[in-house]
Amino acid sequence: MTRRNLPWILAALAAAFVVIAALAPAFAQTIPGPTEPTIPIPRVNIGITPATKPSDVALSLQILLLLTVLSIAPTLLVLTTSFTRIVVVLSFVRTALGTQSNPPNQVLIGLAMFLTFFTMAPVVEDINKNALQPYLNAKISQSVAMDRAQQPLRAFMFRQTREKDIAVFYSMTKEPRPAKQADVPTYLLIPAFTISELKTGFEIGFAIYIPFIVIDMVVASVLLSMGMMMIPPVLISLPFKILIFLLVDGWNLTVSALFASFTR
Repeated sequence: MTRRNLPWILAALAAAFVVIAALAPAFAQTIPGPTEPTIPIPRVNIGITPATKPSDVALSLQILLLLTVLSIAPTLLVLTTSFTRIVVVLSFVRTALGTQSNPPNQVLIGLAMFLTFFTMAPVVEDINKNALQPYLNAKISQSVAMDRAQQPLRAFMFRQTREKDIAVFYSMTKEPRPAKQADVPTYLLIPAFTISELKTGFEIGFAIYIPFIVIDMVVASVLLSMGMMMIPPVLISLPFKILIFLLVDGWNLTVSALFASFTR
C-alpha cells in the first residue's frame, strides 16, 4: 500500500459507512422485536396513609409492638427459659470428652432447644390456657393477657434464681429491698436469673468434668511409667473416655440430671 492509494481507501470506507447507515432502519423493521411477557407480575405498594380515626393509630402501635417483640424473641428464649443452663452443660460434656467439634454446634443447640421446650412445657401450657386463649377469644384485653402471661414465667425464674443474685442488682440500683416477689421488677429479675443459670450450669459441668480428668491423669501416669513420653495422653485417653461415657449411658444421665435440677 502506497501513500498515493490511501485517499482512495479512506473514501471507500466512508461510502460504505454511509450505505450501512442508510440501510439500517430497513433491516431493523424486518427483525422482529422482543415480545411482551404474557405472565403478569404483581406489584406491591408500601405506603403511609393518614389515619381517619384513633383506632387506626392504636392498631398501628400494636403492630409495631408485636414486631418489636418478635425481633427480641430469640433473646427472650435464651435468657428467660432453661436454655442457658442446658446449652452450657452440653458444651461442658463435649469439652470434657475432648471430641473437639463432635457433636456439632447445630446438634447441641438443637438438642438444647428441644430440651428447653420439654422443660418449659408446664409454663407454656399455663400461659396458653390463662392468657393466650382468652385473649384470642376476646375475653380479656391485651394488658390483662400480658400480666397473666408473665406470672408463670416469673414464678419459674424465681424458683431458679438465688436471692443473692437479686440482691446484687438491688445494691447496684440503690433501690429499697422488696417485701415480696411481686415487688421485684422483671427487668431486674431477668439478669439475676441469667447469672444464676450460668452458675448452676458451671456447677453441673464441673461435676461432669471430674471423671474425665481422672481418666486423663491415669492414662498420663501409665504412659509416663512405660516411658512413652512422646505419645500425647489425649490420643490414648479419648477412646477410653468415649467408651466409658457410652457404657454408663452418659447422655441419659446428663439429661436426667438437667431435668432434676429444674424440679428441685
